Amino acid sequence: MTSSPTVLKRYIALELRRLRVSRGLRREQTAARLRSAVSHVTHLETMRNLPRAAELEVLLEFYGAAERTPEFLDLLDAARGGRDWWSPFRGTEPDWFDLYLAMEASATRIESYDALVVPGLLQTAGYAAAVIAAGQPALATAELRRRVELRLARQAVLDRRPDPPMVCCVLDESVLLRTPPAAALMVEQLRRLVALGRRASVLVQVLPLSAGLHAGVNGGLTVLTFPPELSGDPGVVYLDNPFRGTYCDNPGEVVAYRNTLARVRIAALDPDESRFRLVSRIKELT
Repeated sequence: MTSSPTVLKRYIALELRRLRVSRGLRREQTAARLRSAVSHVTHLETMRNLPRAAELEVLLEFYGAAERTPEFLDLLDAARGGRDWWSPFRGTEPDWFDLYLAMEASATRIESYDALVVPGLLQTAGYAAAVIAAGQPALATAELRRRVELRLARQAVLDRRPDPPMVCCVLDESVLLRTPPAAALMVEQLRRLVALGRRASVLVQVLPLSAGLHAGVNGGLTVLTFPPELSGDPGVVYLDNPFRGTYCDNPGEVVAYRNTLARVRIAALDPDESRFRLVSRIKELT
């Protein structure tokens, strides 16, 4: 089972909402059964609060899922007792990014299309510092260093044993051309991508400019898939922006985004061709 209490809290909220909706019940009806305010039900379904054990038993019986009570009680205990890995870095990134940090570390599959820069999960320290500084030039040196440390700490998931996530990354070719002020930083980054691409659990593809208009024209996206013990979880789509990341776990929308990524991968160079393009770009810069 995933050790992230944030991921478990999200799953409990997601399942409680899904079970209620599947029974055709309104939040007002659930609140009446719990003898609580409607806002309390809303908080349980939006991750703000975890249910008490007694509430959980009442809800599962009300939703016709009493047989799942032991499973949910175990999830509840784990969610209350766990500690997220990034706790020492809390406050380094905006609070809304905490959920992504938890999900990334717990995912079994991480798929992305990146249109502007190499994704943080695959960045070198020098490239990461250049990217962060470009977006926030007024950031204090100590804060910049802290953010780079967090970005590198995220990459421990790539070496997770015995089950590292399958990482499938499609880079727009323009990412290779968008170099930091020091070209050596880009060379180091590209070499890192080549090395990572040799791992069985990492797939790096380049979407060539010659592909023209493609399925990813609306911008970059990341799709996360979770362990099978989180049964029924559709996964999450994450859309990044500087002010507030967007999370989508509507099953139909997640499927649509997965299809978009599949079409982008089809338009991209295959892994061997992509490696050749990365190596060619390294030669151009050296």
